[in-house]
Amino acid sequence: QVQLVESGGGLVQAGGSLRLSCATSGRTFSAYNTGWFRQAPGKSREFVAGIRRGGTSTDYADSVKGRFTISRDDANNTVYLQMNSLKPEDTAVYYCSAGGQGYFGYWGQGTQVTVSS
Repeated sequence: QVQLVESGGGLVQAGGSLRLSCATSGRTFSAYNTGWFRQAPGKSREFVAGIRRGGTSTDYADSVKGRFTISRDDANNTVYLQMNSLKPEDTAVYYCSAGGQGYFGYWGQGTQVTVSS
């Protein structure tokens, strides 16, 4: 069982930055792939970024490439999402995830990110 708790969301102006954190429990965290997804009002949940176990590779949605960076700190059981050059269309609830094969299987409760124009 993996428990995920996100933090770092908030209100920011367009062009600004935020860093989301996801604290995880469980001594097997390093064995999981981890990711970030988001869900805007009236839309389905979508993939944002993922990082494989060991940090060997990363994946990004086209909409965030070059602006967002995912990283993980296995020693502290934490996953990060650095978000730069934020746009109003980035407004959503952001969810941390962990999975054995893909990037999801376990979910956090979500953290709201609002980007004003």
